[in-house]
Amino acid sequence: MKVLNESEFKDLVLDAKGVELVDFFATWCGPCKALGPVLEKLAPEYEGKVNIYKVDIDQSPNLAQMYRVMSVPTMKVFKDGQVVETIVGLQPESALKDKLDYYSAN
Repeated sequence: MKVLNESEFKDLVLDAKGVELVDFFATWCGPCKALGPVLEKLAPEYEGKVNIYKVDIDQSPNLAQMYRVMSVPTMKVFKDGQVVETIVGLQPESALKDKLDYYSAN
């Protein structure tokens, strides 16, 4: 799973067609560390349907500010470059799958 910098974010998320899940995280965040393996597991399962990326808020503070990330982990679901949902906090795998299934089908 790719950690995006600000220039890659534009190309791979904002200019993309389809669905992207972006996990805004911090290396010092306990719940973020717990979420990482869940997203690593989901990434190959959704390959070709949903792109899953990560953004380190300490490395890309402008993106965190632009998307009003107040706590981590915060996940944003993008569809055709637009935010369609914000998910805050550690979520169970089943809840994330439900969201990804919904957005990849619609």
